[in-house]
Amino acid sequence: MTPPEMTDLDRQWPLFAHDYQFPPRRAPNGAPWLTWLLIGGRGAGKTRAGAEWVRAMANGHAPATEKASRIALIGETEHDVREVMIEGVSGLLSVHWPNERPVWMPSRKRLEWPNGAVAQVFSADDPESLRGPQFDCAWCDEMAKWRYAEAAFDMLQFGLRLGSQPRQLITTTPRPTALLKRLMKDASSVTTRAPTRANAFNLAPSFLQSVTTRYAGTRMGRQELDGEIIEDRADALWSRALLEGCRVAEVPPLRRIVVAVDPPVSAGKRADACGIVAAGIAESGVVYVIADDSVAAVMPSIWANKAIALWRRLQADALVVEINQGGEMVRSVIREVDDGVQVTPVRALRGKWLRAEPVAMLYEQGRVKHAGGFAALEDEMCDFASSGLSSGRSPDRLDALVWAVASLALVSRGDGPRIRVL
Repeated sequence: MTPPEMTDLDRQWPLFAHDYQFPPRRAPNGAPWLTWLLIGGRGAGKTRAGAEWVRAMANGHAPATEKASRIALIGETEHDVREVMIEGVSGLLSVHWPNERPVWMPSRKRLEWPNGAVAQVFSADDPESLRGPQFDCAWCDEMAKWRYAEAAFDMLQFGLRLGSQPRQLITTTPRPTALLKRLMKDASSVTTRAPTRANAFNLAPSFLQSVTTRYAGTRMGRQELDGEIIEDRADALWSRALLEGCRVAEVPPLRRIVVAVDPPVSAGKRADACGIVAAGIAESGVVYVIADDSVAAVMPSIWANKAIALWRRLQADALVVEINQGGEMVRSVIREVDDGVQVTPVRALRGKWLRAEPVAMLYEQGRVKHAGGFAALEDEMCDFASSGLSSGRSPDRLDALVWAVASLALVSRGDGPRIRVL
């Protein structure tokens, strides 16, 4: 074959694609699917599958049933969309034939195809940017590690309203997030799985051998290579079974209620969330976790208002606030919102693991209950080990929980309200 013929052959995606890289025909119930979850390990070919699907949708090629005119491309950040989904080795620009390749306009955050189809770029870190636009289809990449997954996904659903059957593809390495698990159970969803080894032909042999030797059989290996959703970390302080066993439908009268706040160190769009968790203790000595109002706080006034609103609603006895970072600033922010709030300042003297360990022991002793479900909080609890969260992010909700439970059950009542860190 001539070099041009070889190039043309290489572009024949159906000849080389794995079965799992083709979109499914129907949902399990026999109806057309609305959400395709392509869950796989690193290097399994998820990005290539996503780019080829968008290419087919934009050009009206099979397996698309109709041409899409407006497409949403959503990654954890705009940088991720550009570097992986658009300009990456397996991204959109690389999979198109020259005569159909879209024009990438970084300043406008959009791709424009010769036939008029347009794809817009969005960051899951900014869910509000999805408010307003409308789409025929969407490609969401690495949703399991989106910081604001629930909010971004919800905003997208309101925008999927063009065409006869708007659809979305989600390509991700799995994590046991509440959103991902819920989508997998949805009747209109289809889940396709792909381990890294299935795409070995397209990977460097040394890479596959190295990561398999190092991570095979481990929690990280099962998640990152085999594409499994691991519900529990072997080294986590809490397990799913433990938390399910401590769930209750009703809460007895509480003799003391606190709202604990773990303020973010920084502000702005990339700042950590502010953990805000409320708990109360009954006459029996059992602690009940009753609310998780943690918030992505761009400004200090936002988390302060949120915490004080919860304090008022529950008629709490105290607002327990960590003051390790900017203690006086934290106090002043709260005073500006409500000068009458009783603030109990606490200072962390030891690491997060050492602070959380005695609280986990209270759970094992049956001395802490959850009044209902707190999905985001429980995800952090079951993912928290001595090395922190698997994502590397700060366990903001968990920190607030630890302060709330500790202030109720591990408090030293000597000369004042002071946390006794065990």
